[in-house]
Amino acid sequence: MRDFSLPPLVEPMRAGGLADSVYDRAEREPGFAQLARRDGPGDEWTTVTASAFRDEVLALAKGLLADGVRFGDRVAVMARTRYEWTLFGYALWSIGAQVVPVYPTSSPEQVRWILSDARVVAIVVEHEDHAMTVGAVCDAAPSLQRIWQLDTGCIRHLVEQGREVPDDLVDGHRRAVTPRTVATVTYTSGTTGRPKGCVITHANLAAECDILFAGWSDILAEPGERPSILAFLPLSHVYGLMVQVFCIRCGVLLGHQPDITPTELLPALASFRPTFVFAVPYVFEKIFRKARQVAVEAGKGDLFDRAADVAVRYAEAVERRDLGEGSGPGAGLRASHAFFDRLVYRKLRAVLGGRVRYAVSGGSTLRRELGLVFAGAGVTVYDGYGLTETTAAVTGQPLGRVRYGTVGRPLPGHAVHIARDGEIWVRGDVVFAGYLDDPEATGAVLRDGWFATGDVGCLDDEGYLVITGRKKDIIITSGGKSVAPQVLEERVRAHPLVSQCLVVGDNRPYVAALITLDPEALEHWSRLNDENPSDPRGALRNEELCAEIQRAVSMANNAVSRAESIRAFRILPAEFSMEQGLVTPSLKMRRAAIVKMYAAEIEELYTS
Repeated sequence: MRDFSLPPLVEPMRAGGLADSVYDRAEREPGFAQLARRDGPGDEWTTVTASAFRDEVLALAKGLLADGVRFGDRVAVMARTRYEWTLFGYALWSIGAQVVPVYPTSSPEQVRWILSDARVVAIVVEHEDHAMTVGAVCDAAPSLQRIWQLDTGCIRHLVEQGREVPDDLVDGHRRAVTPRTVATVTYTSGTTGRPKGCVITHANLAAECDILFAGWSDILAEPGERPSILAFLPLSHVYGLMVQVFCIRCGVLLGHQPDITPTELLPALASFRPTFVFAVPYVFEKIFRKARQVAVEAGKGDLFDRAADVAVRYAEAVERRDLGEGSGPGAGLRASHAFFDRLVYRKLRAVLGGRVRYAVSGGSTLRRELGLVFAGAGVTVYDGYGLTETTAAVTGQPLGRVRYGTVGRPLPGHAVHIARDGEIWVRGDVVFAGYLDDPEATGAVLRDGWFATGDVGCLDDEGYLVITGRKKDIIITSGGKSVAPQVLEERVRAHPLVSQCLVVGDNRPYVAALITLDPEALEHWSRLNDENPSDPRGALRNEELCAEIQRAVSMANNAVSRAESIRAFRILPAEFSMEQGLVTPSLKMRRAAIVKMYAAEIEELYTS
């Protein structure tokens, strides 16, 4: 199958903009609990009503006008995922300004490029370090006139500055916003070159959120529970930004968690107790690996592994039944599943706060086996696919008909086309308006209403999409064999010890790989094998560890032909990091940068 589409579920946005939902809900339901916030880790969550949030947004919008921000101006926000980010976003949209997200981990060169390319007039930063970064590069951004710093009370100062501005002035600006007005210029991650500014309208974001709510609202919470979501993905990424808008627009209680590391995120999930989770595969992998590690340390590793196996078999049986291909789990499997639910699965669900039964994964494809484990443990993960240019998801798993290992079918009202070379093209209301001031790049990807994603994949007979890689990532060996690295990389990464895997082999006689290990998993392995946990480099020389990684590589090779298999690999002493410029803030590998940095190690793979 080369084409698949679904009829629309919702009407496109006809008038107004995203900020209207804040004012409209405050008018209809002033006491509605719209957000929950806390001052720091361990503090109690306090609710913010719709009317209180509207008042804060309005007061800040007046301050922005008083300080010179005008309709159509671009204002950057460089901060972690926190309440103030959302407050600034809606205040800016209230006066028709455009939000330009900047990752708080961005390098000075990245900040310089975004501020100059977008001609930003002002920027919100979180603290002094961010302010110094901006100050060091502002010479390249002559349009930049203001830097506001959150930890020095910039919101309070702006609100005070705007006290004399009449409310009607903000209302006038807000009413001038139309669906086609630009809401945000969000930059791509830059995995294949310099980041490009994606022009995303109010209608794009509204379509994304309205479609998801119309099609999947029934799984946001159990009957009788109020839906709530803890936003921990970067709001600087279109996925995180969409989650924020989804909650405010659709009346879902929204909390913020700025740190995504397991030591900070897991306690936040336990205290906030969301009913639904939007995450990336990294989060689900970390949760699973941490749960298994705890079980092994308690002497219950075998029990955990048996429980995971039962979860996979149970979820596969349910999958076949839901797709009309089987009768569901048999009596024996149901009994085993009930047994492990009491001993293992309940604890795994508790990590997410105890109330989550459904979740969404995006950013990259969730491994089929991991999706089955979570489903069998009582948390069905709906995998989707999208890009910055598609305002987050453009495909998703249909309700009650999940096909694990795929990224679902096109969102209602959208279409997917597989070009002759295997490239995925998509069409619909979530597709962006183009790249900022770059008609040549825009024309290269927007073709008669279709967006050429640059990804490669296929559609099955039911219209489910399978992603097989990026066009630019395809490796061609010196023997002429074309290899899609993603399949191998994902299978190697399935091993509990492995953190990252980069497959190489362009113009080489065979395929090889650079592999990094998960620091926590390596420390755990070192303790169990009488190695010094504080000497990870020493552990890398351990023959048993190398043999364990060889087994992971051999298992991955079973999925491909011999000509495509990994013949050699190198375990690196540290993970690829954002600080080195080797991964994007959304944790995607920057292949060219990695190949350049590790050129000597790659050469050894072919000369040793």
